Formats: sequence, C-alpha cells, structure tokens
Amino acid sequence: MMASAACAALMMISLPVQAQTLPVAATYQASDAVSAFYGSRSGAPLWFKSGADSSAARELIGILQRSALDGMPSGPAVAEQAQALLGPAQSGDPAALAAADQILSVAWVNYVEALQTPPAGMTYADQWVAPRRDSPATILARAAAAPSLAAYVHTVSQVNPIYAELRDAAWSAAQANGGQLDSRVLASLDRARDVPPTGRFVMVDTAGARLYMIDNGRIVDSMKVIVGRDDPSTQTPMLASTIYYATLNPYWHVSADMVRDLIASNVLNLGLSYLKTHGYQVMPANPTDDRLLDPAKINWHAVAAGRETVRVRQLPGPANSMGRLKIPFPNATDIYLHDTPTKALFNQDDRSLSHGCIRLEDAERLGRWLMGREPETASREPEQNVLLPTPVPIYVTYLTAHVENGRLAFVDDNYRRDEQTLASMR
Repeated sequence: MMASAACAALMMISLPVQAQTLPVAATYQASDAVSAFYGSRSGAPLWFKSGADSSAARELIGILQRSALDGMPSGPAVAEQAQALLGPAQSGDPAALAAADQILSVAWVNYVEALQTPPAGMTYADQWVAPRRDSPATILARAAAAPSLAAYVHTVSQVNPIYAELRDAAWSAAQANGGQLDSRVLASLDRARDVPPTGRFVMVDTAGARLYMIDNGRIVDSMKVIVGRDDPSTQTPMLASTIYYATLNPYWHVSADMVRDLIASNVLNLGLSYLKTHGYQVMPANPTDDRLLDPAKINWHAVAAGRETVRVRQLPGPANSMGRLKIPFPNATDIYLHDTPTKALFNQDDRSLSHGCIRLEDAERLGRWLMGREPETASREPEQNVLLPTPVPIYVTYLTAHVENGRLAFVDDNYRRDEQTLASMR
C-alpha cells in the first residue's frame, strides 16, 4: 500500500513561496460585503484596531502566505499587498492603514470560503453533516466578535487535527524543495478540509485503510479497517453521514449479487446443507416480507442465472460476517461499519478487500467509544438496536498523503481519484 514520493507517477506542482504581486482590485471579490461591514462600524478597523502593530494582522498574513495549500492561490499575493501597506501605515498614514485593514478583511472572507468549499466527490447523506457555507457578513461578524482576533484566526485556520498536521508537513516540504510539492498532497488536503474542527466524530480514511475517533479537535484513538476493493463496483465511496445507533448480534443480510454469484453457486455445488452449516436463512425478495422459505422449494439454478430473486441472511454467531457488532448510518449505497471474525486480514498492508463496507479491527473498542458502555447484550436475540447517547457524525474520505514522524508519506491511489480531484480543483 505504501508508495514513496520518489516513485510517484503524479506530477509535482510549484507553490508560490515568494508570490508575485497582483493588482489590488483582483483581491476584492467580496467588496460589497466588506464595504457594508465597515459602513456598519463607521469605518472602524478590524485588524488594526489597536494600531499598525497588530498580532491578528501578523497571524493572518502568515496564514495567507501558505494559503495556496488551503485552496486559495491568490493568498500569498494578497499577503504581499497588505505588507506593502504596513510600512506607510506604521509611519502614520491613516489611508494606508485603512486600505490594509480592508484588504485583510476581503482576504479573510475568501480564505474562510475556501476552507468551507466541499471537496469533489463527497456525498452528504444526512442533513446533520450537510456542509455549512457562511455568508461574508457572518464571516466578518464572527471575527469582530472574537475576544482575541489573533487566537480566533489561528483556530479557524487549523481546520481539524488531521488537516493541520498534513498542511504543516506540506508547507515544510515545499519550503525545503523550492516550492515543489507532490500534487497528491493538494488532493488530500482538499478532502481533509471537509472534516469539522470541533465536536465528536468518526473519520475513515479509505486510502490509508484507517479509522480515527476524534473529539474536541484531538485524535483520541484509531484502528485499522478493511475497505472496498479497487474495482469501481466495490470501491468504498466518499460520504458523510451520522451514526444514530449500533446493532448488537446482527444478521448479515447478503447482497443480491452475492446471493446470485456465491450463495446459489455453493448450494448447487455443495447441496442444501451448505445453508444450514453457515447459518443462512432464505426469505422472499420483497424486503417487507420476512417469512422464512423452504430452501428445498427454491429453483437455485434460476437464482444463479438471475431469473429468480430471493433474500438471504446469516444468523448471529461466531461465523457471522458481521461479527458481534454492526454500525449503520444513512446512505444510498448501504455502506456501514461492522465487526468481522476474520482478523488475520488486518495484518496485510493492502486492506482493500471488501465489497464496499468497512470492517473494523476492534469493533468493541469503537462501540464503547460510541455508546459510552460495553457493547454487551442481555440475551442472544438477533438485531438488538441500541441508540447512541448522542448521534455521531462520520466522514468517509480518501487521503493518499498523510504524515509519519512529521514528514509527508504517501499510499497508493488504488481508487484513482487524485487526478479527478486535481482536475476539479483546476
């Protein structure tokens, strides 16, 4: 799964470590909102309200210098414009100070809008996690209301712990390499920006095959996962949703294609005892009809050929493919997290092995974190749904670049998504 930067087939991009100055007018994409903001405060400065030596302005200028990594390519040039005005402003030129203040306000609006732009290819399957896009007026009002503007700007720019770590390593690498940076970093940063800065949530990185539990801006735990194979029909999609409950002692509801291609074939080759040995039950194709059918009365040749359809589920037990715990969440492709009895597969480097769902290295550990208690049942009754104390968002993303020991590292782009992301960014 690991791929070295030296062997990367993707192009290297050049970041503007020393940006060329753009015309000031080019930075005023939100001029109407900025003008209204300053009109509402009778022209009072935001960034330089204590004078030309402003920690908030210095913080923002430093952020803008690296903002090409944040999806704002014009940021370094805007930082130069603001710095060019600081000399006259510090010499007592009020017009230069006012101009610098407004340039930074426009830049801040553009920067926050860049951070809040959803990544290409992400599906939002639940209203709880629908992306928030603040208006320019709201962005400026929140900045003005912050007790410490410098601290607020820094906090917003961190985005989330995974993103901040990746961007810091990317910035260091770009400076060390004359602005050259592997393009996979920009693709991964674009996706990592979607994870929220606060709250309690789960993030699954399908490229690295790892799950993270994040609370209040900290990674509190992580584990290996198994994700979908690289075939287009089995890839685990990028999606955001919400976990509302967990299912203890779950059935495994076998997918229709597996019933046709696997179950029916095994019944024909091994006989009806195959179903009993593996704990399979057969039901009508109608999803609202859970009557158990007699397998001996089913035309398994027709099922294998796709002419007839039945549903198959596997009873809870040691061999059940869901293990002891299933963690569903709303989405159109029926992707979910689940336990598995096959633990040896987690020792493999390449863990793109499933039909799309996400198998957990330690489902009980995640269950404890989500439920706030041991994921235990009082009986062997199947399909016991347990509501979480609080719903927990989940973000299934795809990061081919990450950080190891403070340095950039890469994994193979098994799903071949990076070039699509870079094309959409361009």
